[in-house]
Amino acid sequence: MTACPCGSKKTYAECCEPFHLGQTFPQSAERLMRTRYSAYVMKLEQYLINTWAESTRPNQIEFEENIHWLRLRIVKTKQGHAEDQKGMVFFKAFYEVDGEKGMMTEKSQFIRDEAGHWAYLSGEVS
Repeated sequence: MTACPCGSKKTYAECCEPFHLGQTFPQSAERLMRTRYSAYVMKLEQYLINTWAESTRPNQIEFEENIHWLRLRIVKTKQGHAEDQKGMVFFKAFYEVDGEKGMMTEKSQFIRDEAGHWAYLSGEVS
Protein backbone atom coordinates (compact mmCIF):
# COMPACT_ATOMS: atom_id res chain seq x y z
CA MET A 1 0.00 0.00 0.00
CA THR A 2 1.25 3.44 -0.95
CA ALA A 3 1.49 6.16 1.71
CA CYS A 4 -0.38 9.33 0.85
CA PRO A 5 1.95 12.15 -0.25
CA CYS A 6 0.08 14.67 1.94
CA GLY A 7 1.72 13.29 5.09
CA SER A 8 -1.44 12.05 6.79
CA LYS A 9 0.14 8.65 7.58
CA LYS A 10 -2.80 7.00 5.79
CA THR A 11 -2.62 5.16 2.50
CA TYR A 12 -3.35 7.13 -0.65
CA ALA A 13 -6.49 5.02 -1.21
CA GLU A 14 -7.95 5.96 2.19
CA CYS A 15 -6.78 9.57 2.12
CA CYS A 16 -6.54 11.77 -1.01
CA GLU A 17 -7.60 9.33 -3.73
CA PRO A 18 -11.38 9.65 -3.12
CA PHE A 19 -11.05 13.44 -3.50
CA HIS A 20 -8.93 13.08 -6.65
CA LEU A 21 -11.53 10.73 -8.12
CA GLY A 22 -14.35 13.20 -7.36
CA GLN A 23 -16.08 10.78 -4.98
CA THR A 24 -16.14 13.36 -2.17
CA PHE A 25 -15.06 16.92 -1.42
CA PRO A 26 -12.72 18.27 1.26
CA GLN A 27 -14.61 19.64 4.26
CA SER A 28 -11.93 22.15 5.25
CA ALA A 29 -9.43 24.45 3.58
CA GLU A 30 -6.55 22.47 5.13
CA ARG A 31 -7.91 19.20 3.75
CA LEU A 32 -8.18 20.77 0.28
CA MET A 33 -4.61 22.06 0.65
CA ARG A 34 -3.42 18.52 1.43
CA THR A 35 -5.27 17.04 -1.56
CA ARG A 36 -3.82 19.72 -3.84
CA TYR A 37 -0.29 19.05 -2.57
CA SER A 38 -0.78 15.35 -3.37
CA ALA A 39 -2.14 16.33 -6.79
CA TYR A 40 1.02 18.36 -7.47
CA VAL A 41 3.17 15.40 -6.43
CA MET A 42 1.20 13.14 -8.79
CA LYS A 43 0.82 15.78 -11.54
CA LEU A 44 -2.99 15.61 -11.53
CA GLU A 45 -3.61 18.75 -13.56
CA GLN A 46 -7.38 18.39 -13.91
CA TYR A 47 -7.92 18.05 -10.16
CA LEU A 48 -5.83 21.17 -9.52
CA ILE A 49 -7.78 23.16 -12.11
CA ASN A 50 -11.12 21.86 -10.80
CA THR A 51 -10.28 22.92 -7.23
CA TRP A 52 -9.09 26.41 -8.23
CA ALA A 53 -11.50 29.33 -7.73
CA GLU A 54 -13.04 30.30 -11.06
CA SER A 55 -11.97 33.96 -10.71
CA THR A 56 -8.24 33.08 -10.56
CA ARG A 57 -8.15 29.69 -12.33
CA PRO A 58 -5.46 29.16 -14.98
CA ASN A 59 -6.17 27.32 -18.22
CA GLN A 60 -3.36 24.88 -17.60
CA ILE A 61 -0.70 24.07 -15.03
CA GLU A 62 2.99 23.82 -15.80
CA PHE A 63 4.72 21.15 -13.74
CA GLU A 64 8.45 21.33 -13.16
CA GLU A 65 9.88 18.20 -14.74
CA ASN A 66 12.80 17.52 -12.43
CA ILE A 67 11.24 18.39 -9.07
CA HIS A 68 10.72 15.65 -6.50
CA TRP A 69 8.36 16.67 -3.68
CA LEU A 70 9.52 15.26 -0.35
CA ARG A 71 6.98 16.32 2.25
CA LEU A 72 4.41 18.85 3.35
CA ARG A 73 4.23 20.64 6.68
CA ILE A 74 1.19 22.71 7.65
CA VAL A 75 2.44 25.61 9.77
CA LYS A 76 -0.77 27.51 10.52
CA THR A 77 -4.42 27.63 9.52
CA LYS A 78 -6.98 30.38 10.01
CA GLN A 79 -10.70 29.75 9.55
CA GLY A 80 -11.38 27.31 6.69
CA HIS A 81 -13.68 25.02 8.69
CA ALA A 82 -17.14 23.67 7.89
CA GLU A 83 -18.90 26.85 9.09
CA ASP A 84 -16.52 29.29 7.34
CA GLN A 85 -16.68 30.91 3.89
CA LYS A 86 -12.96 31.59 3.62
CA GLY A 87 -9.75 30.24 5.05
CA MET A 88 -5.97 30.54 5.03
CA VAL A 89 -3.35 27.79 5.16
CA PHE A 90 0.32 28.58 5.66
CA PHE A 91 2.52 25.64 4.67
CA LYS A 92 6.04 24.55 3.86
CA ALA A 93 6.70 22.11 1.03
CA PHE A 94 10.06 20.40 0.88
CA TYR A 95 11.52 19.25 -2.43
CA GLU A 96 14.63 18.11 -4.25
CA VAL A 97 15.84 19.24 -7.68
CA ASP A 98 18.95 17.70 -9.24
CA GLY A 99 20.19 16.51 -5.85
CA GLU A 100 19.68 19.93 -4.21
CA LYS A 101 17.11 20.11 -1.41
CA GLY A 102 14.90 23.14 -1.00
CA MET A 103 11.76 24.45 0.63
CA MET A 104 8.96 26.68 -0.53
CA THR A 105 6.53 28.43 1.77
CA GLU A 106 3.12 29.69 0.82
CA LYS A 107 0.23 31.45 2.50
CA SER A 108 -2.75 30.12 0.55
CA GLN A 109 -6.20 31.71 0.51
CA PHE A 110 -9.31 29.55 0.07
CA ILE A 111 -12.97 30.38 -0.49
CA ARG A 112 -16.20 28.49 -1.04
CA ASP A 113 -17.29 28.09 -4.66
CA GLU A 114 -20.89 28.36 -5.92
CA ALA A 115 -21.53 24.73 -4.97
CA GLY A 116 -20.25 25.37 -1.44
CA HIS A 117 -17.01 23.42 -1.94
CA TRP A 118 -13.61 24.73 -0.89
CA ALA A 119 -11.52 26.22 -3.70
CA TYR A 120 -7.99 27.59 -3.88
CA LEU A 121 -8.10 31.36 -4.51
CA SER A 122 -4.48 32.55 -4.38
CA GLY A 123 -1.15 32.12 -2.71
CA GLU A 124 1.71 34.27 -1.48
CA VAL A 125 4.92 32.33 -2.10
CA SER A 126 8.07 33.17 -0.19
